[in-house]
Amino acid sequence: MNYKQLIGSTVIDQGLKYIDKDPLNNIPKLLAFMRKFAAFDHHKKALKSFERSFKDPTSNWFQLTKKVLDNYDFEIIKKFISNFILNSVILGKKVNEDLSKTHDCNIPWAILMDPTAACNLKCEGCWAGDYHKSTLGYDTMNRIITEGKELGIYMYIFSGGEPMLKNNEIIDLAKKHNDCAFLSFTNGTLINKELASKLREVGNIALAISIDGFEAISDKRRGLGTYGQIRKAMEILKSYSVPFGFSTTYHAYNTDIVASEDYINEMIDSGCLFGWYFTYMPIGKNETSNMLASPKQRATMYKQINRFRKEKPIFLIDFWNDGEFSGGCIAGGRNYIHINANGDVEPCAFIHYANVNIKDTTLLEALKSPLFKEYKDKQPFDENPLRPCPLLDKPEMLEEMVYNSNAYSTHLFEEESVEHLTSKCKNTANEWAKMADKLWNKKHN
Repeated sequence: MNYKQLIGSTVIDQGLKYIDKDPLNNIPKLLAFMRKFAAFDHHKKALKSFERSFKDPTSNWFQLTKKVLDNYDFEIIKKFISNFILNSVILGKKVNEDLSKTHDCNIPWAILMDPTAACNLKCEGCWAGDYHKSTLGYDTMNRIITEGKELGIYMYIFSGGEPMLKNNEIIDLAKKHNDCAFLSFTNGTLINKELASKLREVGNIALAISIDGFEAISDKRRGLGTYGQIRKAMEILKSYSVPFGFSTTYHAYNTDIVASEDYINEMIDSGCLFGWYFTYMPIGKNETSNMLASPKQRATMYKQINRFRKEKPIFLIDFWNDGEFSGGCIAGGRNYIHINANGDVEPCAFIHYANVNIKDTTLLEALKSPLFKEYKDKQPFDENPLRPCPLLDKPEMLEEMVYNSNAYSTHLFEEESVEHLTSKCKNTANEWAKMADKLWNKKHN
């Protein structure tokens, strides 16, 4: 089966007709259709699991799907199914895997890139506020996407900086590459009705709005009044049927809040379809370990998110605690890479080291760089998937990879040595190792 030829083909269009009429009842037929093209067992199992969920109208997945069908334009729903589920997750992933073997390097499922390093906020603990005001530029991003599609990559994510400062470029890219799925992180403060209307029209961009808890704790980190602006942005996006979710950084001072049922319920009621949880990382020479979540707080997040996945009509991702589902660290091209606003090709948004700049090389050549080869050779970094990260969980591993590859620091404001960075994580990593082993052994013994 030629998976690359299937992307955007009439065969896929025929399959989408299953949901043209009476979509809720025909979703199981669509899922069965998609299983025909799934090359990996875990994809087949996931699709089969969703099929079973639709036999129970009280299940959280049934309720989430009903919410989408009731509140979103049908063309947006079809684009999500075609561009994200089929092109990116199912068909593109098989192309990734085949080409990874051909070129002997990791080829990612998704590319995260920063249109700009500029931001209209200066949030506590965020390195973006330190960056020079670099920009990637439309032409460079367009080339990245064009080269990426040749490698089977149909998922593109924007971070920053504040990507919505470059919303015209993002919308133009989404229009040109209308076979791709796009997600943009945003602080939400620049969302207005005019922008929401444009996002709805293009139809293949979703937003992840950064929020760190309820008003007091969120405004403390992001600035007075930002919580109210975020809630207003959610109202606008919901009224214009633009798909969105939330992005929350949990740290020493907000974990109990953002892990609570009240917080999740408020995000659901606000219209969020998904939520990304990140943990605070002490990136930058002036950042300390004071905001790092404790092992106990990380364990709380792990338990709560896994409970909510079974009960709540929202799709949740815990970037550090989901190693058991992703098979460990997803960075270094294994599932994604990061290209900063200066063009440096990094293994991860939180690992500010690189060998190459995308402005001087092709995407494929960048994926073959020494640091990425180190990642490929050493993943997974620990046999316990609850310790996936080479910085937060295995800091000595990151030191080794940076040294072996002779990678340079990409932190644009002030270079940070890998020893300085890892020194801030080692105590927490040692404490988490004990907690992670207990959690994993309890679950599997």
